[in-house]
Amino acid sequence: MELGKINKLLAAYFEGNTSLAEEKVLKNYFNNQTVAEEHRQYQPLFMSFEAAKEERSSRAISLGNAKKKNIQSWWYAVAAVVVTAFGVGAFYFSQPQYTQEEREALAAFEKSKEAMMLLSENLNKGTERLTFVGQFETSKDKIFE
Repeated sequence: MELGKINKLLAAYFEGNTSLAEEKVLKNYFNNQTVAEEHRQYQPLFMSFEAAKEERSSRAISLGNAKKKNIQSWWYAVAAVVVTAFGVGAFYFSQPQYTQEEREALAAFEKSKEAMMLLSENLNKGTERLTFVGQFETSKDKIFE
């Protein structure tokens, strides 16, 4: 086989740019006894691939109990639904449910609260004006002494 072609295939192989057919050509070349001296360093690599392909394990492989994992994930889903339902129910039932009489009492309370705030504001304005009267009294006392 041409050495130039093998060199190009080896360069492409080590770059990871070969097709399966090109790799088969390289395997056939290196599995023959007529390998060029400059390519002898790669021969054990390609021969080990062939040997690895023939290896078989006699050890039994246990995959575990897959059904147990499915049951656990099922229980997690059920627990998530229960927690969500509990949260929604707690929010719904925590909202106050007032009777018509209680709603009317709350409305009257809000109106009386507004009236008290208005009275307080006006009282505060009057109190501010009384400070001017106090100053007037002190000034008057100073003048008439």
